[in-house]
Amino acid sequence: MLGVLRFLQLLSMTLWVGGLTFFAFVLAPTAFAVLPSIHLAGSVVGECLKIFDKVALVCGAVFLAATALLFRQAAHRIRGRYEMEFLLAGVMLLATAYLQWNIIPAMDRDQSLAGGDINAASPSNPARIHFNQLHIRSERDAGLTLLLGLGVLFLMSREHLRLDPPTA
Repeated sequence: MLGVLRFLQLLSMTLWVGGLTFFAFVLAPTAFAVLPSIHLAGSVVGECLKIFDKVALVCGAVFLAATALLFRQAAHRIRGRYEMEFLLAGVMLLATAYLQWNIIPAMDRDQSLAGGDINAASPSNPARIHFNQLHIRSERDAGLTLLLGLGVLFLMSREHLRLDPPTA
């Protein structure tokens, strides 16, 4: 059972962090470099982000459940590592939920208020100004989530599958 829980932990966090990395360093830059307009690239990136955030929320729930079960079975002297992983992943999950249910819908509203193409709106348009502020917030949110995920993976890399350290 420990092996299955550890696998679920690793799989969910790897998918989550890997997806964030792919999104930030491959998908978004490629879309903006290859597609014929900023509006089209933004539409593709935005829709992909909505889908990815749902995957991330599932990964976060799986990770937290597996970690909680591992914590329950762990010796008291090593529970701290699971507590830290759980805490970091919990913040990641909250940040992802905030992005999915607060920032992205607000950006969509601003885009609609600006006539559908935020880049065609005047730079002084209140909807465009707010959209740009939200975009910065979304990038910071994703960056924080990625850094926390790397922290979780670092902590996991220092673990042993066994609950008790081997005796000499």
